[in-house]
Amino acid sequence: MNDRVRLSIDDGIAEVRLTRPDKMNALDPAMFEAIASAGEQLRGDPDVRVVVLSGEGRAFCAGLDIERITAAARGESILPFTDLTRRTHGIANFAQHLVWLWRDLPVPVIAAVHGIAYGGGFQLALGADLRYVAPDTRFAIVETKWGLVPDMAGTVLMRNLVRDDVVRELTYTARVFSAEEALGYGLVTRIVADPHAAALTSAREIASRSPDAIRAAKRLLNLASDCDAATGLAAETAEQSMLLGTPNNVEAVRANLESRLPQWSRA
Repeated sequence: MNDRVRLSIDDGIAEVRLTRPDKMNALDPAMFEAIASAGEQLRGDPDVRVVVLSGEGRAFCAGLDIERITAAARGESILPFTDLTRRTHGIANFAQHLVWLWRDLPVPVIAAVHGIAYGGGFQLALGADLRYVAPDTRFAIVETKWGLVPDMAGTVLMRNLVRDDVVRELTYTARVFSAEEALGYGLVTRIVADPHAAALTSAREIASRSPDAIRAAKRLLNLASDCDAATGLAAETAEQSMLLGTPNNVEAVRANLESRLPQWSRA
């Protein structure tokens, strides 16, 4: 990790904060590396139960650093540390991994979004399970403005959230759209005055639930978004069968019956 991202963990809640406010948290190679490093650290921590992703300063993330875009115009690689054609992280290349890792993380991720979320920054928010946004937040799929296409898993993630024609219109025009529009399209979860505070409130509630059940629910919902009914129903049965009678299942029942806070075993 470097000076681009700050990671802190408290009582099962991990906070990942982009810390390049002077550049509106734009994505440069160092930011790519720092975000990926934070994701890998969280993946290996069994005590993490939920993640809050946010940005310092005036914006969540302005997208790809303009210096990298102009580098492409000079014939240089946009991201000199990776070959975009290589599947370096399972099904994803390195750039896609920056977004897909939040979808693939075993615990829920909440993006607290404010200011602007353009291009890669917008796609970064899409990788989260939930998106809480400030009322004045602005969004845009700006890649076509620069002669490019969205290539950080955005087209895959949007297809389960938004009508096809809306995705096409936003992508083709690269127009800026509001938080209210994003909510109407299905791209954000809630509009709140303080998205970071709202994200932490939800994170505490999630962290209070059985970590086994939450991780199983995320696996199930990830699968259900892209499978047929038979596969989805079988997955429900499999996950429930693995949970029934486990220590955390028993503890959840006892804590509810005894009106006390549960004491969870490690997931």
